[in-house]
Amino acid sequence: MSSVNDGPLAGLRVLDLSTILAGPLVAQLLGDFGAEVIKIEHPSRGDGMRGHGLAKDDQPLWWKMVARNKRTIGLYLGDPAGAEIFRKLAATADVVIENFRPGTLERWGLGYDVLSADNPRLILLRVTGFGQSGPYAARPAFGTLVESMSGFAHLTGDPNGPPTLPAFGLADSIAGMAGAAAVSMALFQREKDGHGQEIDLDLLSPIMTAVGPGVIYADQLGVDQQRTGNRSVNNAPRNTYRTTDGQWVAISTSADSIARRVLTLVGHPEVIDEPWFATGRQRAQHADLLDGYVGEWIGARTRDEVLRAFEEAGAAVAPVYKPSELLDDPQVRALDLVTTVDDPDLGPVRMQNVLWRMSRTPGRIRFTGRALGADTDAVLGDELGLSAEELAALRERDVLG
Repeated sequence: MSSVNDGPLAGLRVLDLSTILAGPLVAQLLGDFGAEVIKIEHPSRGDGMRGHGLAKDDQPLWWKMVARNKRTIGLYLGDPAGAEIFRKLAATADVVIENFRPGTLERWGLGYDVLSADNPRLILLRVTGFGQSGPYAARPAFGTLVESMSGFAHLTGDPNGPPTLPAFGLADSIAGMAGAAAVSMALFQREKDGHGQEIDLDLLSPIMTAVGPGVIYADQLGVDQQRTGNRSVNNAPRNTYRTTDGQWVAISTSADSIARRVLTLVGHPEVIDEPWFATGRQRAQHADLLDGYVGEWIGARTRDEVLRAFEEAGAAVAPVYKPSELLDDPQVRALDLVTTVDDPDLGPVRMQNVLWRMSRTPGRIRFTGRALGADTDAVLGDELGLSAEELAALRERDVLG
């Protein structure tokens, strides 16, 4: 029997059919907070995430994180026998997550009409690049494409340089967190009326929201925001600055009081009395002057000296970290933002911890990403009731892995 110590989603069963990043991240977040997640992969290929990123001793490291808290089975849904097995599994589930092209589940006889007839409480999260309908619905899409379309790339980079894409899965990650929120809302509604529903989540919507007010600016003012590098049109000084020991720090002065403290600290309190210093947007129009003052002061000091002086002055600053530096940061350690998990293949490994800290029903990482098909027999045999002979016959036909 589950308890509150297993997390707020203890007792929830999630079937993760999705691949690569956005959908799997939704399932990871649900699993972090207690849901039982069963990862269903193609029996021979598995999830493409197994081949993404670096490996150690032939063990894919990114997989160890994104597939944590997930049991895994190999099951080919394109075979009628595999589809029938999935229908039986879905009848026991609360949530199904998929990111096939629109119409794929329907082609296999596994559309929501079929699944919800078996299980009216089922929630089906459908993650695609451009949604289930519209002229782009059938297009192949990846996070890179929606990072481009959303306005993010247009706003990112040097003003005189090209649009810049992120070096990581930004759109997928934002969509993954949005998807977990969407599933939570659907679960809350199900508590009210007892019914599940379909959720149509495209990758474009969450990152469009994250990019900010560009759409309403364009609509109401006919203005397109432009690239500003590390500067902001809303406040100054706001930039990255190089220290004398070759390190970098970042400063933001979104609060006017912080701007006053920064300019006092760097030896130019006289600008505080200028009329244009009163608001962030006006200060941004004098960014060259302010960056010059701040950059000169920082450039004459080491990173540690800069951080210490800013902290003593009550001004806002942060180091520009490499990932390796995060591992030893005192705040990261204090909050256990990077935690240690035992892995059967690699021993102790460190990875990002669960996303938030709940006082009564905290999440936790129970185990790391597992080998393809590690739980096929347990889930389909012990729990679903397939015999050893049936499992062997299905493996012979490459339906199971």
